[in-house]
Amino acid sequence: MHLLECSTTLTLLLSTLASADPIPVPVPAAAIPQENGLILSPRARPNAPSGGYAPQAVNCPSNKPTIRLADGVSKREEDWLDKRRKETVKPMIDLLKRANLEGFDAEGYINRVAPDVKDLPNVGIAVSGGGYRALMNGAGFVAAADSRTAGATGEGQIGGLLQSSTYLAGLSGGGWLVSSIYTNNFSSVETLRDGRKGSSIWKFDRSIFVGPDMPGVFDTARYWSKVAGQVADKADAGFDTSITDYWGRALGYQLIDAENGGPAYTFSSIALDDEFSAGRTPFPILVADGRYPGEKIISLNATVYEFNPFEMGSFDPTTYGFVPMEYLGSNFSQGVVPSNGKCVRGFDSVSYIYGTSSSLFNAFLLQNITSVEGVPQFLISAANTTLNLLDDNENDIAQYEPNPFFGWNNATNPSAQKIELDLVDGGLDLQNIPLHPLIQPFRHVDVIFAVDSSADTIYNWPNGTALRASWDRSLGEIANGTLFPPVPDQNTFVNLGLNNRPTFFGCDINNFTLSDGQQAPPLLVYIPNAPYSTNSNVSTFTASYPESQRNDIITNGYNAATQGNGTLDSEWTKCVACAVLSRSLVRTGTEVPGDCGRCFERYCWNGTYATEAVEGEYEPDFRVGDASAKDNGGGRVVMGSMGGLVVGLVGLVMML
Repeated sequence: MHLLECSTTLTLLLSTLASADPIPVPVPAAAIPQENGLILSPRARPNAPSGGYAPQAVNCPSNKPTIRLADGVSKREEDWLDKRRKETVKPMIDLLKRANLEGFDAEGYINRVAPDVKDLPNVGIAVSGGGYRALMNGAGFVAAADSRTAGATGEGQIGGLLQSSTYLAGLSGGGWLVSSIYTNNFSSVETLRDGRKGSSIWKFDRSIFVGPDMPGVFDTARYWSKVAGQVADKADAGFDTSITDYWGRALGYQLIDAENGGPAYTFSSIALDDEFSAGRTPFPILVADGRYPGEKIISLNATVYEFNPFEMGSFDPTTYGFVPMEYLGSNFSQGVVPSNGKCVRGFDSVSYIYGTSSSLFNAFLLQNITSVEGVPQFLISAANTTLNLLDDNENDIAQYEPNPFFGWNNATNPSAQKIELDLVDGGLDLQNIPLHPLIQPFRHVDVIFAVDSSADTIYNWPNGTALRASWDRSLGEIANGTLFPPVPDQNTFVNLGLNNRPTFFGCDINNFTLSDGQQAPPLLVYIPNAPYSTNSNVSTFTASYPESQRNDIITNGYNAATQGNGTLDSEWTKCVACAVLSRSLVRTGTEVPGDCGRCFERYCWNGTYATEAVEGEYEPDFRVGDASAKDNGGGRVVMGSMGGLVVGLVGLVMML
């Protein structure tokens, strides 16, 4: 039986149930007061025309949507950038002035380069995959970078970096973070963390297998009935469904602060939000990998797809095209909707998009539903049947049918003749940090703050695998001439401590030999997950977290972003400012401030290797705080909670 048939069976069985009825962020410095009264504001545009999760055929606009070549960013992104780049000027001035670089007039410099935005620093932030660990650790960085966070613009802080950024990319668990922020009106991390009465937003103490605790509304059976009913609506509308649909819809109750997990919220509707359309927020991007027909292993030659509010597609020379996000699900045979064809809207459910980027967890969903108290026995039997019938190469896919790139670029696109496009977790090619969209020369990004929550080691710490994978990929034809800063091997990362503190890669632009038309890659500011104030190395597959542990991990991410509020390096804010300015200073021929020279000497990788095997298991010490007081149970725990599933997946997902 095909996965979709199994999924449909599960949908029908679940559907029969339908009738059944705050802590301060940074430590160890003085506690920063928390603003009270923050309330979530539900987004105004759940934009699916069906009013629910199901896509729906609609009349096409007079100018029928088409696929475009990936020979630049879209016209809509260009127009948006005109607004956004101007909106970054004031927060960038504020951030750089607070850094107080000796002998450097930050306000005068930014005002001088702002009219011609090509010389204005262009900042991106990338948040890695790694399940809830990545969401929480990434949330700590975003909170530190957000000027709205209480105390984030004080001494030793980097608040305003988010407001100065043009792009914010997420993958898998990092994609959950990005999606949750934007789906909830670009809410602050503080707001999402603190939630509101009666909301299940970021209530990770209740796993998605049990469902939210909403008195008078939910028990586990009714919760799964609602999830199943939403997926069944999509199937009834004539669209194939897979485990990704269940996974994304279940996560919706934790990530989207709307009734029933916001089934009608679409990714393209982000473009309609007032703050985004006015350029007052960064540009959100999620990432997934394509899996070629007949292949089981996702290699570095896999096509990398991105999802943004305007489009879905790839800059890779394989697909090299983009389809309008709003009309994903339409029949774009050979790049155009047929003259007598209908358009489809609502396929781009935000939960399906972030579910696609994290589709590794599909088997996790089936494995766990079989042991949840409150789920009827016949449903457990159906899930067991589905799990047993899944082929090894089908348990992690998200299926896009009709294939939006059917008949498109036949000579180079391996999926051009397949009626469905199979997409998988964006980290399965080892590029677990979503850098690919941000290194594209068309976007002219100057610096990327890369937050790495990967679990590369046996105790779930990163060791640079994600960066190394992106570097290795840049050396092949699939990179299409797009450059990446050199990075060392994983042993060097650990032996030199590059995975335990911030490191800059690609500092000296003169080290890049450029061919005609090539552009130097961005400077990378690598922020690896490390135990600053708590053991944040929880398993990717841990299903629930007490609120105190959630808050501790967010705080740990905040400490990584601020270097313990400047207690580990009193000049860290200066060094962040120097990273932001670096490429712009080179373009304008401006002398580098002395403070920056010292920062680059301290944080830039100097090309030294230490490739000898790492002795023993990597177990880093706490960087700030008291280890005995802050141990939250991460420690030496490996992925024990998943039993047989983890054994089956560990070789594939060691980096997640």
